[in-house]
Amino acid sequence: MPPSPFSLAPSLREGRFLQRLNRFVVEADLEGRTVRAHLPNPGRLLELLVPGRPLWLAPSGGTLPFRTVGVQRLDSFVPLDTLRANDAAEHLLRQRGIPGLEDAAVTRREVAVGASRFDFLLQRSGGPFLLEVKCCTLFDRRLALFPDAPSLRGRRHLDHLGELASSGQPCGVLFLVQAPVPRAFLPDWHTDPEFAASLFAARDRGVEVFVAALSWDEAFRLSPEVRELPVPWEAGMREARDRGSYLLVLELSRDEILPVGALGERFFPKGYYVYAGSARGGLSARLARHRRVGKKLHGHIDFLRERCRVVRDLPVRSSRDEECELARRVGELAEEAVPRFGCSDCSCPSHLFRFASDPSRCGPLFEAVLDLRTRLPELEP
Repeated sequence: MPPSPFSLAPSLREGRFLQRLNRFVVEADLEGRTVRAHLPNPGRLLELLVPGRPLWLAPSGGTLPFRTVGVQRLDSFVPLDTLRANDAAEHLLRQRGIPGLEDAAVTRREVAVGASRFDFLLQRSGGPFLLEVKCCTLFDRRLALFPDAPSLRGRRHLDHLGELASSGQPCGVLFLVQAPVPRAFLPDWHTDPEFAASLFAARDRGVEVFVAALSWDEAFRLSPEVRELPVPWEAGMREARDRGSYLLVLELSRDEILPVGALGERFFPKGYYVYAGSARGGLSARLARHRRVGKKLHGHIDFLRERCRVVRDLPVRSSRDEECELARRVGELAEEAVPRFGCSDCSCPSHLFRFASDPSRCGPLFEAVLDLRTRLPELEP
């Protein structure tokens, strides 16, 4: 008798995402009424939680009436419940369904080793094997990336696994990519360069890295078809350096007339502003400087930043200079450009753009950034 399929919820309701109230609560439109649902996923999810996008909910017995199960992106159904990722991993491990771990049998879950707790203790042909599982929901048609937000806990897990591997304890990390769309996987060096460095170092110390791309149907049932994703290690290590381009998203709470260096005084209506910049080295320091106030003012953006709140920065760490391409793409989305701002060393009309509402919450801006983040010669057709 074939095994029963793994499902995230027996009963689902389809709604539309409205907004994220905090890390763990979203609002959705469900048949014309606004409901709140628990979001069991602390990630940023900027490319997934887009207003108006279909969102699947399940009834909950907790404080909120619903629990968020998943969304749809690039023709794939993407689960959002990270708490069930280990259940899916165990199901696939017991079915011998994870490429590279066909010889593994589950001994137990939640294994304490020193100050760490790892997800699985397996028995493989070579003996006991520790396995940590990471749930990956950030992807496009080129790459899957993890994590989508800085993860100190994830870095500590990798560092500890590296120590264990160096001491002779077989161990590994499994990345479960929640869609079959991407062609390869890499750690997200744009968002968390320290995690990427830890993964590169752990692999060098003998930690095995497994990447499995999963498929889910419209009822969020797991398909038995699992695909192994390659990891272009050399490309990742080449690109994962502290230089590149970035977007800086600012909020100006009231109309202002501000001096802007050689441009003189300019009128800035209240709203959100997106600035495209770059740093050939020291990108992290550049972004940190933008967040400080009271500093000596140099570039055009420093004058505006003094009166604004930093909403978000979106770095593209790359060997390519994408500053002007970022500006061009933001310009296509913005309501207006601020002429000659931040572009004295290029032919662009502007590198600063205004939006009436926060563009980092509406999908297209992050999609433009993600497209440039995943551009690798190794993945181009």
